[in-house]
Amino acid sequence: MDDHAMGIGRLSLLAIAIMLTLPLFANAATLSLLPKANPTVSTMTDEEQIRKLYKKMCRAMIDKDTATLSALHDNDFVLVHMTGMRQSKKQYIDAIADGTLNYFSVRHDALEVSIEGDTATLLAKSYVSAAVFGGGRHSWRLQLNFRLCRRNGQWLFSHCKASTY
Repeated sequence: MDDHAMGIGRLSLLAIAIMLTLPLFANAATLSLLPKANPTVSTMTDEEQIRKLYKKMCRAMIDKDTATLSALHDNDFVLVHMTGMRQSKKQYIDAIADGTLNYFSVRHDALEVSIEGDTATLLAKSYVSAAVFGGGRHSWRLQLNFRLCRRNGQWLFSHCKASTY
């Protein structure tokens, strides 16, 4: 084989190598142009977020996690107890912190969510074991009617009325 034929052979091999590797580079370039996944953007629906928020609140009540409780409740939050007693956000969280309200366990029986724009309602039916206001430990079928508001993209509890079911 003469030098000319060997040169053409090498060029052919080079052309084949380029054709085989070009799609790999093109795919890499294309991938680099795709938008990156944003880990802070939730893929959960609002209903799922609200159910998760309620469960997180229950866990924080049991753990006496006042920082989490504070973050989950709107500053204007009001809790209306079965007796009609009303507690502000601060009074409610302080009562959990000082043991006036002691929660031991919560089993979720039903969580019904309704959303209208930036407001929502949650009807939570839960079997709760607690010792409250100096009484002994008891279990109740507790129904909580929550109102929630969305502030800066975050759902917050704004009102709650407790009863039994």
